Amino acid sequence: MSSLDTNPATFCTGDADSSFQPLNADDVRSYLHTSVDFICDYYKSVESLPVLPSVEPGYLRRLLQPAPPTCSAPFNVTMKELREAVVPGMTHWASPNFFAFFPSTNSAAGIAGELIASAINSVGFTWQASPAATEMEVLALDWLAQLLRLPPSFMNRTGAAGRGTGGGVILGTTSEAMLVTLVAARDAALRRIGSDGMAGITRLTVYAADQTHSTFFKACRLAGFDPANVRSIPTREEKDFALEPERLLEAMEADAAAGLVPAYVCCTVGTTSSNAVDPVGAVADVAAGFKAWVHIDAAYAGSACICPEFRHHIDGVERVDSISMSPHKWLMTCLDCTCLWVRDSLRLTGSLETTPEYLKNDVSDSGIVTDLKDMQVGTGRRFRGLKLWMVMRTYGAAKLQEHIRSDVAMAKMLEGLVRADDRFEVVVPRNFALVCFRIKPHGGAMAEDEAEEANRELMERLNKTGKAYLAHTVIGRKFVLRFAVGSSTQEERHVRSAWELIQKTTTEMMMEATEKLIM
Repeated sequence: MSSLDTNPATFCTGDADSSFQPLNADDVRSYLHTSVDFICDYYKSVESLPVLPSVEPGYLRRLLQPAPPTCSAPFNVTMKELREAVVPGMTHWASPNFFAFFPSTNSAAGIAGELIASAINSVGFTWQASPAATEMEVLALDWLAQLLRLPPSFMNRTGAAGRGTGGGVILGTTSEAMLVTLVAARDAALRRIGSDGMAGITRLTVYAADQTHSTFFKACRLAGFDPANVRSIPTREEKDFALEPERLLEAMEADAAAGLVPAYVCCTVGTTSSNAVDPVGAVADVAAGFKAWVHIDAAYAGSACICPEFRHHIDGVERVDSISMSPHKWLMTCLDCTCLWVRDSLRLTGSLETTPEYLKNDVSDSGIVTDLKDMQVGTGRRFRGLKLWMVMRTYGAAKLQEHIRSDVAMAKMLEGLVRADDRFEVVVPRNFALVCFRIKPHGGAMAEDEAEEANRELMERLNKTGKAYLAHTVIGRKFVLRFAVGSSTQEERHVRSAWELIQKTTTEMMMEATEKLIM
């Protein structure tokens, strides 16, 4: 069928007099029971599924009708098509054999929270629009801030004297956290130089290491910064690819001497390529001399900082303006959930606040609460705080810390296995639960370009098996394989099995190469 059916009576069956009840209680119960069974069966079987599907672009349109149906279908028909067409085309992030990217973790409590929040379906743009949703988000953020041992200045505080200056909000992604803080920093810098409106924006400069996530540079464009004024500070292998305060200072001084205005520095704790950690305190000290906003992007590694042994990675946080981390990556809370805290929420709401007449109310006007719509780009917002609270309430700090430590221990084990095989090298010291390694060049027998070709081939062969999925990066001009431990279903046996597959595949490649030379 290539177009909509214009004669429903010809094909539709059922009672024509029955009314449409999308929330019929019996249907809700039946559909959700069926869906829960599907989810449970999926988690039981996901280990046996190919991690990376072998489908071709456009496959789904060939399996499912290209035009929307005119008539209803039994729910079991929909579920049958889901199982037979959609699941085979999924890359299974939930698989214990998924090692490609930082994990997208999940948990029974997280799934339950997401399900209940979706069912309640509140749109909590103001406190009045959904008091419990707003206060649950505030509470969950304060709980997590306490686990991270953030200073009180970042807390959402309410009381008889009104709100404190700090506050937080749950956003969808790190990109949003960067964007809203860039906008606030932009406006603060413009006020500082006495610019009328946006006239002075071409003078503003922003800074980040060259290992900073690419979304930062995208967010800078969206916030209106001149691309020519976005500084990507080169990093070095001997400094483990972290941002060097000396180089940052040099760049900021040069810009200030040229009449430009340093406005924002992004400091990363756990870069995507290698898990490099920028020195928070030292970076904050440099930025303070220019009154520039400092933001910590701890999207992945921030979760580890709930463990006392990793907390030092954000030492100096009391001197920054904002910090964000994503519990959906490593803290068992399903997508999407990025937590942003700011030391002075008024600087954020001053740039993002909207006050249409139809949203005005006495509580908002009182100043006792901050309407969370004024700390994000849009107005509408999901009830994300529920699943984060349910995860922390159900598992407690001890189990969440146990989860982090287990993943780190498995990654440390893998690092040892890699170092024990002289065909491989660990390219950068392991941080947290990411191991960056490669087949190393063997003296004059394998040049650097040949090493890249060998590692690329190894990755492609591994991924084609469906038994493991790895991704790559380029660090210091070296093509490197990234092995990220952390799937919610992962155990030590999965890591060992993947390493055995890596070794076996490498041996096969080297034997084939030797045979070619002999021939």
